Amino acid sequence: MNNFKEFWNQFKGAIIGVIIAILILITKLHDLILAIVLIFLGAFVGNYIQQNKEFVKEKLKKFIDKM
Repeated sequence: MNNFKEFWNQFKGAIIGVIIAILILITKLHDLILAIVLIFLGAFVGNYIQQNKEFVKEKLKKFIDKM
């Protein structure tokens, strides 16, 4: 029994993480999580481009010229 307590204390976070991952996969919540991440990523990229418009134009122009 003491050995089990040591095992639990050492790997508690990993065990809980695996259980949560299994529940997410079973309930197909990974599709929703992926969609939310893509929405936030798109918003971040759009905001970055809007804030740094001239820098992005210059980098794109250099990239196209190299091709």
